[in-house]
Order: sequence, then C-alpha cells, then structure tokens
Amino acid sequence: MTSPAAVTRPDFDPAAARLDFPILQQQVNGQPLVYLDNAATTQKPEAVIEAISHYYRHDNANVHRGAHTLSDRATVAFENARATVARFLNSPAPSQVIWVRGATEAINLVAHSWGRSTLRAGDRILVSYLEHHSNIVPWQLIAAATGAEVVPIPITAGGDIDLAALSSLLDERVKLVAVNHVSNALGTINPVAEITRMAHAVGALVMVDGAQATAHMPVDVQAIDCDFYAFSGHKLFGPTGIGVLWGRESLLDAMPPFLGGGEMIETVSFSGSTWNSLPFKFEAGTPNIAGAIGLAAAIDYLAGLDIDAAARHELALLEQTIAMAGEVEDLRRIGNPARSVGIFSFVIDGIHPSDLGMLLDQQGIAVRTGHHCTQPLMAHYQLPGTVRASYALYNTAEDVERLFAGIHKAKRLFG
Repeated sequence: MTSPAAVTRPDFDPAAARLDFPILQQQVNGQPLVYLDNAATTQKPEAVIEAISHYYRHDNANVHRGAHTLSDRATVAFENARATVARFLNSPAPSQVIWVRGATEAINLVAHSWGRSTLRAGDRILVSYLEHHSNIVPWQLIAAATGAEVVPIPITAGGDIDLAALSSLLDERVKLVAVNHVSNALGTINPVAEITRMAHAVGALVMVDGAQATAHMPVDVQAIDCDFYAFSGHKLFGPTGIGVLWGRESLLDAMPPFLGGGEMIETVSFSGSTWNSLPFKFEAGTPNIAGAIGLAAAIDYLAGLDIDAAARHELALLEQTIAMAGEVEDLRRIGNPARSVGIFSFVIDGIHPSDLGMLLDQQGIAVRTGHHCTQPLMAHYQLPGTVRASYALYNTAEDVERLFAGIHKAKRLFG
C-alpha cells in the first residue's frame, strides 16, 4: 500500500515525465524496468536523444574555424549550449564555462593546472570523508608532486560534514577545500555556501563537486561564491562524455593550460607559443560538440518542469523508502544526514550487497551495490559496501513498492 508521504503534489506528474524517457518503457528479465541507479547515471529524455540525432543528421561539422555553412551552424549550436549552461549555473559570463568530459576531468584540470602551479610544500588541501574518489585522488597526486598535504575533514555519525571540525582545521596553511555539493553514497546535501565562507575567511579556495546536485536542485555559483564548480552531463539527463568546469574568471585567466593542441592556442612557433582566451585556453582538440548540444537540451527539458515540485516528489519517495525500510527486519540505513536528496544506502544483515543486487535485477529492479567509489567513507562505517537506491524525477511510489517486494523476496530466499 502506498505511503501517504509518497502522494505527489498536483503541480508535478512523475508518470507523465516517465513517458518522456524511452528506455523506461521496457521490460528487464520479464518485468517492467524499475531504474533506481540514478546516482550512477540518469536516463535520457526523447528531447536529448533527438537533439543529438539532429546534430549528426543535419549539422555535423567541426566548430569555430570552418568556412562553410555546416560549421557555422555547428558553432552556433555549440556556443549556444555554453550560454545555456552559463544561465543554468548563474555564471557571470559564458567564458567561465569550460567543456570537459565530466566532473572527474574538471577536478583533474583544476588539480593539475591550478594545483601544480600554486601549491608548495607545507600547504594543505582539505577533503571531506564524503568525497567520491575523483575528488580525492587528483589532490593526492598533486600533493605528492608539490609536497602539499591532503587532510580529511571528519563527518558526523549521520553523514554530515562536521563544521566544527572543519573550522578547527582551517588556518593559513589551507589553500583549498574540496567538497561535494551532494554525497553520491549517502545523499547528504552539504552547506557549500557556508563552507565557502569559512574557507575564504582564511584565504583558501573552494572546489565543489556538483555531479550529484544538478539533477535535484537549482545551482547558483554566485550565491555559493565558490571558486570552482564541476558537474557531469550524464547525471543531469544528458549524454555521457560531456561535463563542465565553472571557474572564477581571475583564477582561470591565471592558470596555465591543462592540455596542448588545437583550439587552445593563439600562436605557435618553435620559439614559443601563446594561448587563446577563455574558455578556449582549456579546450584543446575537437570538443564533444554533440555532447554539449545534448546537455543543453537536457537543461532545456528541466526548464520546462517545476523542478521544486519534482524535488518534493523525490523527497516523498525517500520518506516512503525510510518508512518501508523500518518494517524490514535486519535492514540498516547507512547515514542519516540532516538534509538529503533521494538516495537511500542500506545493508541487510546476512545478505551480501552484491547478492541482493543480483536478486533484485532478476526482478527488473536496477540498484547499485559496492563502495560507490567512496572507499574512505565505507571504511568510516566499517563496511565493504552498501546497496544504494537513488531516485530521479521519473521514479514513482510503485517503484518503491517494487523495490521492497524484491527485498522481501530476497530475504525469504536467504531464510
């Protein structure tokens, strides 16, 4: 029976939204697909698929330097996509939007360009225990190369960043604080504006990994006041292989190029080369033109929805999940953050997460199992991994009911 918390407000209809996503209209292992792996990647609406197809069918050409109509059309679509992302982030200028392959490349760009040219022995980079490996490992690599030190920021028992502990770590040695906007493993919504204010008070910069935030809430980089913000298109209902690094203009201007080649140059000679202006200084080679166009289509699709109502719907699904989980013997939710998006990580005593994931898949239910690329966080909870159900705007109360029917079936099989 559907929990009262799962009743959706009339200003958003998840069943109607679901029809916009062709992949959800299929059966898996003889059962209607229940897709609950949205923190890994979201599905794509027809509008995104069509935008990519239209580019390849009608406008396919390289951008910026072509002297023909197709190149002109591709360039206009490509740069319009950049402007769409700039509006989406409330960036002061489109030139602060750098195309990358995803949040991982964006963080590596900052680490290798800003970090390598700025960090010195004795400097500190603070990284929270909630981070995905992509916001830990690049800083470790640069720390090893520069003599800097990566210092973890503790978290509370519920899975929130411990702001008191962060405050005690912040001093003149800290040059950068790296945190995610939303935890991919627990769903924690971090107070990134407050963290930024604290870091700036000691002269530190802030790198925000927004990969898990953009599909669930508006993002305003000016309100956050961070120095860098990264996200991936494929977690925002857009295509894979495209993402964004947003950066403060003065920092991007001062940073050396990350990659060398075409597009990022102004002049090249064997006596030396000079670099293009922003954003092109960081966009060597032929970019993912179709990916950028597809990402803009995803943003436009979201703009046509009541995103606040969609967020309330996702939280209603989480509340329904928490209520139903309380009726399952031996099920433990991992983390209980003060504010969360629709992510629910759990373990069941006596059932390995991988076994439960496979049993759910046999019933057409897609979840994620394992450490979720957050091994330090799993070590904090003394777990090898969890089962993670992560919701998006097209999920329904019936999906939650199917999940728990599958869990109860698995428990019966394991006795």
